[in-house]
Amino acid sequence: MNLSFETREGILKHCSRRNAQALELQEPGGVGRRFLDGTQPSLEAQLCNLADEIAYNAHDVDDGVRSGLIGLEQLREVPLVATHMDAARREHPGLEGRRLLFETLRRLLSAQVYDVIDATRDALRQHRIEKVSDVRMSPLLVQFTPAMRDESLALKRFLFAQLYRHPQVESTTHRARCVVRELFEAYVTGAAELPSAAAESATPFRAVTDYVAGMTDRFAISEHRRITGRTVFEDHGRVSGG
Repeated sequence: MNLSFETREGILKHCSRRNAQALELQEPGGVGRRFLDGTQPSLEAQLCNLADEIAYNAHDVDDGVRSGLIGLEQLREVPLVATHMDAARREHPGLEGRRLLFETLRRLLSAQVYDVIDATRDALRQHRIEKVSDVRMSPLLVQFTPAMRDESLALKRFLFAQLYRHPQVESTTHRARCVVRELFEAYVTGAAELPSAAAESATPFRAVTDYVAGMTDRFAISEHRRITGRTVFEDHGRVSGG
């Protein structure tokens, strides 16, 4: 895809120094540069990064409750969630179950979004940001207030302990890794044939990597079953978990 520099820079969230050096050789002063000189990406990239984190956590709370891995009342262990659940119950005494969860998450998301707006406005004023180069040379500007940051970290710790490390999720993750690994091996060794369009990449390993990475959960499971003759997942739907 013919993406702009700013878009590509925003997509590249993490990069090791070694990979950044390789990118710098390919594109001097390009997207890898900031990982070598310690500067910040654009405000838009910073905002997308934090917005993704906010949405990811809310989605996982919903996923955890919907799957039965987390109980609705169990969420009250997280102060940030308990605050908004209590507020939802006070305002709507009849809310229970999914409706209570949706209203709690709606309030939680709003609180985090407005917190980011306030904290970022203060940071822009404090660091006297006037141009793009000011953004790059400043500390991270798009962020939570310290209080919200602590509460959001508590939510992430809860999800890690109660959802991402749940035995059922770990079992699903293990099986998903098995599917990806065996698909990769089958295509690399020639046990399965890549579509001609996918095989046009520079190297066989790159071609297989790109092809497998582009698969949906459903297609990967179906293709794995076709190639190996084994059923790793009974349901061909989305592989959830973390």
